[in-house]
This record gives sequence, structure tokens and C-alpha cells, in this order.
Amino acid sequence: MKKSLKHLLCLTVTASMAALSMVLDRFCSIQTEGWKIGFAFIPIVITATLCGPVYAAAAGAIADFVGAILIPKGIYHPGFTIIGALMGMVYGLFLCGKKLHWWQIVLPTLINNLIFGLLINTIWVSMLYGSRTYWGWFLYRLPEYAILIPLNLFFIPVLFRLGITLRRRMDA
Repeated sequence: MKKSLKHLLCLTVTASMAALSMVLDRFCSIQTEGWKIGFAFIPIVITATLCGPVYAAAAGAIADFVGAILIPKGIYHPGFTIIGALMGMVYGLFLCGKKLHWWQIVLPTLINNLIFGLLINTIWVSMLYGSRTYWGWFLYRLPEYAILIPLNLFFIPVLFRLGITLRRRMDA
């Protein structure tokens, strides 16, 4: 496939998956003040598998920013958009290959959920909602990640296989 056609296809995938991620995040997730459990990571993982880290980072950032502007669910904070981009990039760095090893599932799950989600996003939540200290929010959000980590570990291999099948069709 020509490089320009593949680029156009990846741009289309990125836009579509960012829109789907935004819809899943805003309408199909369980949310409370400081908690969000949902499947918005699935389109980002698909973008990462099909197109790589740059496109997945763009999809993550676009999904957060456009979602916050069009369908606000609280106060906008640019830190969440940056983390959305970084999470997409991490998925892309680990899932863009042709084979999948156990560490390619576990490492992005732990980096995205524990470092970016639990540690860093908790800083933004504690800044925005204040009423607790950072550690109060940290403890409050621990059960959220006890649910999200197994969801990631289950869905990433399934989505990777789907992505490999789609990538073969893109290259044909």
C-alpha cells in the first residue's frame, strides 16, 4: 500500500476511534466525582495496534479535549488531555508489532493505569475537587483501578488480534 494512502487510512481510523472513545467515555461509563470506569480505552488500543503511537496519542488527546468541550462532565483540566495522549502513546509503543508477548500486555496496563491514571490523574482530581488531600483521593480511587486493570488485561489481547486482522486488510 502506498505510504500516503496508509497515512490517510490512519488519519481516518484515528478520527473515528477518537469519536468512539469520546462517546464511550461520556455516555457509556460509570462516573462519580473522581471515578470513571468504562471502555474508552478500547478505541485507543485499536488505533495503537493499527497505526502506532503517534496516531494513538492523537486519538487519546482528541477524545479527551473534544469530549470536554462538547460534553463537559466537570471542569476541564489540560492535564487529563496530556495524560490521554501519553496513554495512547504507551499503548502504541507496546502494541504496534506483529507479535504479542505477555509483557506487551502487562507493561502498558500498569504504566497507564497505575502511573498515569492512579498517580498523576489523582493529582488533577485533587486539584479540581479539593475536598480531600491527594492521599485521600488516592485511596478513594484504588478500587477503580482494581477494576480497570483486569479489564485492560482481558481486552488488550483480544483487541490486538482484531488489530492484526484489520492491519492485514489495510496492507492488502
